[in-house]
Amino acid sequence: MREVLIKSEEDTRAFGHGLAEKLRPNTVVALIGDLGTGKTTLTKYIAEGLGIKETITSPTFTIVCEYHSGRLPLYHFDVYRLENADDLFEIGAEEYFYAGGVSIVEWADQVAEILPDDTLCIFIEYGQKEGERVYKCTF
Repeated sequence: MREVLIKSEEDTRAFGHGLAEKLRPNTVVALIGDLGTGKTTLTKYIAEGLGIKETITSPTFTIVCEYHSGRLPLYHFDVYRLENADDLFEIGAEEYFYAGGVSIVEWADQVAEILPDDTLCIFIEYGQKEGERVYKCTF
């Protein structure tokens, strides 16, 4: 597993933009981390790197938000409030996963069993110093 030390918001932006350049249609990115570790912030910078013009907000209450202004569509999921993976399946997540865009799933550990095998996972942890984060990436 590759570890990336994020020391600032600029590091988050650079990581998000770099990842966005490599993303292809039907890619699923799983974000796993405690409350406040920056899952939505990272999503905003991935979206920015994809050329998304809309404001990215956490879809905590809507479960999924769609953005279509970038080089690929972005489907942003927040599954924190779901009871189980079946709930995500019932809202049509698999259709999003294979709709030709990028799907980012916050709190992905809660629905891991229905994510595609080739999902890119980023485990986000607090770093040693204030404001630092450690990204543990499976890619």
